[in-house]
Amino acid sequence: MALPNGEQSSELLNARAHIWNHIFNFINSMSLKCAIQPGIPNVVHGHGRPMTLSELVDALPINRAKSLCVCRLMRILVQSDFFVMQKISKNDDEEGYSLTLA
Repeated sequence: MALPNGEQSSELLNARAHIWNHIFNFINSMSLKCAIQPGIPNVVHGHGRPMTLSELVDALPINRAKSLCVCRLMRILVQSDFFVMQKISKNDDEEGYSLTLA
C-alpha cells in the first residue's frame, strides 16, 4: 500500500512481515514433527558423523522417490537450527547434516 505521496511506509511493511511471520509460524513445529516420526534425529545421531542427503534417505524407511521432500524438510530444519550443514571431510566439498544442541 502506498502513501499519498507515493512512498511506502516502513511501518506498514513491518506490520505485513509480522502478520506473515505469524501465519507461517506453524511450519517449524510441523517440520520437526515430520522429522521425528521417521526417526531422522536418531538416524543422524547414530551415524556418528555428518550424513549426506543420500545416506539419510537410504537409512530412512521411506520410498527413495521422496528424496526431494526430505531435502526440503532438512532445509527447513537447518534454517530452524535443529540441524546444521557441515563438511564431511576437509578434503571434500561434500556436506552432510549433523544435529545441533537444540
